[in-house]
Amino acid sequence: MSEQNYEEYWKLTVEFTDINEDKFIGTLSIIVEFIDANLGLEYSPKLYKELQVEVYNKYPKVDYGSIRKSINQFVKLGFIDFQLKSYHINTKEFIEAKTDRKRKAIFSKIFYTNSSFNKSVTNDSNKKEINFLIKTLENIGKLHKSDIEAMMLVDIENVDKGYLTYDELVPFKAEAEKIDFKIRKYNQVGYLFNFLNKLDDVVFVKNELYFEEDARRIFGDELKEERKLRDPYLHRLYKIQLQEESVLNFNDTKCMVEKLAYPILIASHIKPFIKCDENEAYDVNNGILLSRNIDTLFDLGYITFNDNGQIVFASHLKQDVKDFIANYSLDSRFINKKRIEYLEYHRTEVFEKRYKYA
Repeated sequence: MSEQNYEEYWKLTVEFTDINEDKFIGTLSIIVEFIDANLGLEYSPKLYKELQVEVYNKYPKVDYGSIRKSINQFVKLGFIDFQLKSYHINTKEFIEAKTDRKRKAIFSKIFYTNSSFNKSVTNDSNKKEINFLIKTLENIGKLHKSDIEAMMLVDIENVDKGYLTYDELVPFKAEAEKIDFKIRKYNQVGYLFNFLNKLDDVVFVKNELYFEEDARRIFGDELKEERKLRDPYLHRLYKIQLQEESVLNFNDTKCMVEKLAYPILIASHIKPFIKCDENEAYDVNNGILLSRNIDTLFDLGYITFNDNGQIVFASHLKQDVKDFIANYSLDSRFINKKRIEYLEYHRTEVFEKRYKYA
């Protein structure tokens, strides 16, 4: 896949995506304790290195680049100040929250008021992308995921009023489509959607972001269905079954298409989870183990598979992406009668409804 750089976009990179997990809360606690212990000291690279060592000793990584990423994410998300000067007034309250529900509310406040994606320990920034996004939502009323992806190309320092109208958003949508932004920057796009899903009082319904009160008025009972939650234990069992199936056929846990043992693989639903009944949601035949790249293309409907496992491409998928994965296919050992039924659903209800065959 050819390299392309788009310098002006919202660069949200994070190490942890679950605000309730031990590593998220634990790493944040180490940073806060370090700041408290070094109050009054002037920032220096040596001081920053000492913090990195403390985090590494508790949560070792493959290298210190990952440690710096895990620290910097708390600056980007708004918990910690530039150069470790201090932390948000509600940061300790977030750490000490007794319930996930309270932690979500505190996170929402911090993320909205203080996050800045270009900020890091060593780089200051006053761009407040989430504040800008929510004010745009207030102005427009709803934002499709494609609208939000397009907003990631906006240099908000050039928008004095602090939000966009829909007409102002249109040219950014055209540009995002032209450069295939959501595929080329799928990590950053995914991180943004992940944290938007953690905000209070906003909700995605049918791929559109609403204020929850508006969504309830518009969708009523449909909102309950759209917000169906995964059962964490059943989902773990579902992923374990897919991993065991991979080991049985590959003698290792590998992507079922690329046949590579990536450190992270996605248990990807063929029939989307939101459309599944209770049996389909955790049926191992409704899943394939995929790399992040292949999962993103499959989940968004840019690719699907025929009954022989060959990849079918959306007509407007960029040629270099097609060329990059053209020789891959879903290994025939993972194709059975039930998976073929789910693949037919994906072709007709996910792929063909969005795009035409190439």
